[in-house]
Amino acid sequence: MDSALSSPPSPETPSGSAAPTGSIYLDDKPQTLVKLLVAGPFGVGKTTFIRSLSETQPLHTEEVMTRTGALVDDLAGVRDKTTTTVAIDFGRLTLPGDLVLYMFGTPGQRRFRPLWQDIARGALGALVLADTRRLADSFEVMDMIEEAGLRYAVAVNSFPDSPQHQAETLRDHLDLHPDTPLVVCDARDRSQSADALIALVSHVLEALDQQQQSQPQPSQEPS
Repeated sequence: MDSALSSPPSPETPSGSAAPTGSIYLDDKPQTLVKLLVAGPFGVGKTTFIRSLSETQPLHTEEVMTRTGALVDDLAGVRDKTTTTVAIDFGRLTLPGDLVLYMFGTPGQRRFRPLWQDIARGALGALVLADTRRLADSFEVMDMIEEAGLRYAVAVNSFPDSPQHQAETLRDHLDLHPDTPLVVCDARDRSQSADALIALVSHVLEALDQQQQSQPQPSQEPS
């Protein structure tokens, strides 16, 4: 789902009843729809991030972790985790200016890579969540995003026992390009999560604008 203009029909619930309390539908006027990924290693907080931001009831595909899964999923730093995403998380957020963000949370384990590649199709960018207790776990995710040719930003999710580092130290450890946005946030906090997502959107839109400006303009034949 690339950025596109859409004019959705007026929402109606079955039998014409009122919409459920708390539901937010798209307006009738044209909207710019943007598909974004929320990526990161296992247990980094992707589900929590989308839950804190989504203006609609988020879709989650979490399953209880089993003893078999514990043999292949590294629980270092996330010993209290009891569930894991096995397909996608999905949420939606509308920003000022009729910009609608569709957030797709992707599984963080290597065995879900084929699914990740399918979900990534049509995305305009990705927000990579990272954990300072295990920064190296983010490398494989960033490699997949770069291989897919996606622009991305990094949001370091703050946990109560997370080591604190200066931004330049984090950039150095993550080997980030100078233009790649880096923010620190608490995925449970809606305002901080929104700032992280806005940093990604601004980065993606700026890159698209630069790409359009660099394209040669068609020559005009004299009349």
